[in-house]
Amino acid sequence: MRFVTYSYNKRAYLGILKEEGVVELNSILTSIGKARVNTMNEFIGIYHNDIETIENDMMDKKFITIPFHRVKMLAPIRHPRRNVLCLGKNYVEHVKEIEATAITGDGIPKEPIYFTKAVNECIGNDDEIRFSTEVTKQVDYEVELAVVIGKDGTNIRPEDAEKYIFGYTIINDVSARDLQARHNQWFKGKSLDTFCPMGPSIVHKNEIPFPVELDINCKVNGEVRQSSNTKNLIFNIPYIISDLSKGFTLKTGDIISTGTPSGVGMGFKPEKLLKNGDIVECSIEKIGKLTNKVVVL
Repeated sequence: MRFVTYSYNKRAYLGILKEEGVVELNSILTSIGKARVNTMNEFIGIYHNDIETIENDMMDKKFITIPFHRVKMLAPIRHPRRNVLCLGKNYVEHVKEIEATAITGDGIPKEPIYFTKAVNECIGNDDEIRFSTEVTKQVDYEVELAVVIGKDGTNIRPEDAEKYIFGYTIINDVSARDLQARHNQWFKGKSLDTFCPMGPSIVHKNEIPFPVELDINCKVNGEVRQSSNTKNLIFNIPYIISDLSKGFTLKTGDIISTGTPSGVGMGFKPEKLLKNGDIVECSIEKIGKLTNKVVVL
């Protein structure tokens, strides 16, 4: 199942994607005798163990489907409960392309590099990445597979990691490279408004085999910039979840962005950073495509 947040008649709703459109989630829950929910995080917290039951109970029922052209897809989790948890330098080829820059040290990391991305509100598919040149002049794209946590957990064993996953989505970890270099850390440069496009949906883990080995790519104005597979992660998803959870409770709805492959704008000579009017398309196999336009103020 694929879960979305969408706008319809100027209101936001939770939904389930079907081939022909979107079905409102609370109408499904009500029809099968389950409690309504207000947010995606609330739904995940209550129903993370009941997805197969919900899917089975839907089979013999008919629901109103809203065609895609009548809705606007929003980020599936518009307001994360906490900062997005991120991995830096988690693909070997990406490490090589940025090792000589001012924002990172040299060498393949022996331990995961964690940082967080503060998000006022995640933007969704077809929303605009907006920034002012008075704040930053070097903005970059980073396609990443994001893992959505389904239940609280501490000191999770790698072999149990999948039990704590609700599903997967796409994040574009938009980054202000000049701010990263200026502040000698990544938080500020990763956390400007509109710098966390997410979507288009959360794909439940039942639809994606484990271990997760998915093609991942990013295009800018139709030009392929990034192309890899998540099997090339230096630290894989079980390791990340286990390592992060040591002495640190992962919470329901937490979002872990697992790192970006090579081909970021600052890795080119000359650099190919984002400019006004650029169209950025982030795609991951089995999940979909997240498209955003760049607007420079």
